[in-house]
Formats: sequence, C-alpha cells, structure tokens
Amino acid sequence: MDFYSMPHSAPCRAVMMTAKAIGVQLNPKLISLPNGEHLKPEYLKLNPQHTIPTLVDNGFALWESRAIMTYLIEKYGKDDSLFPKDPQQQAVVNQRLYFDMGTLYKSFADYYYPQIKFKAPADPEKYKMMEKAFEFLNTFLDGQTYIAGNKLTVADIALVATVTTFAVAGFDFSQYDNVNKWWENAKKIVPGFEENWEACLSSKKRYEDLKK
Repeated sequence: MDFYSMPHSAPCRAVMMTAKAIGVQLNPKLISLPNGEHLKPEYLKLNPQHTIPTLVDNGFALWESRAIMTYLIEKYGKDDSLFPKDPQQQAVVNQRLYFDMGTLYKSFADYYYPQIKFKAPADPEKYKMMEKAFEFLNTFLDGQTYIAGNKLTVADIALVATVTTFAVAGFDFSQYDNVNKWWENAKKIVPGFEENWEACLSSKKRYEDLKK
C-alpha cells in the first residue's frame, strides 16, 4: 500500500502507528506541501481534495486520516479490539475520533497555524480554546486508563498523535491530571510511539521560533 504523507504531520503519524499496531506495512511516499507536490495532476487524480495523508490500497484511494485508520483495522486487523464492532462501543470510539478532529486538533491548528503560515500574532482567545479542549479530554479520561473504554483503541492512537504535537509545540498540559496519566501510559503501550515522537520532533524548531 502506498502512503502519501509528511512524517511530522499528526494525522500521518496516527495512520503510521495504526499500521504498526495491526502489522501492516506501508510504502511511504513523501509529499512536500511547501513545494506544491500535493497540487500536481498525478496527486490530484488520487485525491482531488489534495490533502495528506492519502492511502492507495491496490488502486483504492482514501484520504482523511481517521477514515484510513478505521479502514486499515477493519480490513487487515486480526480482531476488532482497536475498533469494536459492538455498536455502542464503536460509537464511543467514533465520538472520541470526531472530538480529536473537530475540537482538539482543530484548536491546535486554529492557534498555531496562523502564526506559522502568516506570521500572525498569537491569539489569546484561541489559546483558551486549546485549554478548553484539554479540559474536555481530561473529563473524558476521569477514572479511565484509555479514552474509549477499558482497552486501547484507535481513538487513543489518534489522540496520541495530536497530543504529541501539542507536547513538541511546548503546550503545557501538566495541570490536567487525567491527561497526564493517560499520556504516560500511552507512551509505553501505543505501537510506534517512539517513531511518532521522533518524526514530530523534526517540526520543533518552527514552534520555538514563534517564541522569539
């Protein structure tokens, strides 16, 4: 399977950790957004939305990281532990995935990307939205080791990729006790965490430059 990605991207890293968790080998195809490689005709033919990551599995092209993650598990996973088939359990996993996409990761993008891409000043109101997102995450984890039930799921993997990016960017989430406990456990048990961390570190300088 060809996997078009940028390793420092949280959604890309989430897919890579999922693939490792189920023992699937991806064929990496690096895409440079600054060089406009995502706008080339051959890439647009695969993904007209020209986003990353994109997976091509025997001619079947799919984008949006969380869709890719659940597809890989449902097609290649040995069991349903990472993405339960039980409707209610699966619904909780999906809710957490949508929270990651629409609230937590979005709060990161809304705060940091205008500064990185457009040299915009830091917006304190958007910073508060990141804090609010972590308050929600902290509540979800109250009394729980995992984010969606009593075992590791694809929701933990997606959130690990996002929280890794927050950590590398220098966002201090130490005040959120439940998040910290989950984070320390996740670093030990999520397959591919070290590779995820190393890949994310490659973007650390861009966040350090914002503080100058």
